[in-house]
Amino acid sequence: MSAMVPVNNGKLKGLVAATFSPFTPDGEINLPMIGQYIDYLIEKQGVKNIFVNGTTGESVSLTVAERKCLTEEWCLKAKGKMNQVIVHVGCLSLKDSQELARHAVKVGADGIAVISPSFFKPKTADALRAYLREVASVAPTLPFYYYHLPAVTGVNVQVRDVIEGIEKLIPSFGGVKFSGSDLMDFGQCISYSQPQWSVLYGIDEQLLAGLAMGANGAVGSTYNYLGCHVNELISAFEKGNHDQARAIQFKMQELLSYAMKTGFDVGVNKQLMTDVSGLSLGPPRLPVMQCPSDHAQLLKKKYHSIFTKC
Repeated sequence: MSAMVPVNNGKLKGLVAATFSPFTPDGEINLPMIGQYIDYLIEKQGVKNIFVNGTTGESVSLTVAERKCLTEEWCLKAKGKMNQVIVHVGCLSLKDSQELARHAVKVGADGIAVISPSFFKPKTADALRAYLREVASVAPTLPFYYYHLPAVTGVNVQVRDVIEGIEKLIPSFGGVKFSGSDLMDFGQCISYSQPQWSVLYGIDEQLLAGLAMGANGAVGSTYNYLGCHVNELISAFEKGNHDQARAIQFKMQELLSYAMKTGFDVGVNKQLMTDVSGLSLGPPRLPVMQCPSDHAQLLKKKYHSIFTKC
């Protein structure tokens, strides 16, 4: 196989859990927890694709060495169990991103994703495309995904402009993780999308709208503990049972609306996953604060009042 031919592991579709990075109580990465985590996603949630070292995984708070260790363990433990492991390799430093991209190839990832740098921000679609091209060029055998998260990065470049002709710049381009609320831009991405690309929606509480626009699947943090319910939502939508799909979406919105009223960041989300799954995922890394115990108990109670086990 030519080094310039992307590996084809099948089109990425359906649910993709954006995983939390497990830490020990004192804040070090906890590699032994990853095998249990993968088994939980498969057996309890019916989720067989993962997006690791992303926002939910606190990637920008980790060192390059830590991200490599996590990537290697996720890929090792997922082999033969998961359908696809997509590794987020975005950093503020282009060189760090390239280093992580090369490593992802080495350890058997199924694809890589890159978020826009968010300190020195690209001001145009061309600037962003140039950055993405430089990262993708060092891992040409892996499908490459652009990760759009404007609420966090502050980069509001239209994704439709970014993907215009991108297949010529990045032959390995595999699609977009679209975590923005602009459904017009999202729809234009779907309209332009090539048949082999995956355009995945990334705002969990609005997934049904994304599906209606033509999303191939979804990447999100809540699918770690709501995956079984969201699989039902997708199934209902595909069968034309829109009332059932809406009912599930509204339940998700009820939970997340409740959580957002008192603050729903990575720390709170990680605690909810710990409480629901029983996995010991540890605290978030500073400056993200650990969820207060009283808040955690209220959120856990709310979760169980809305959702029953699958």
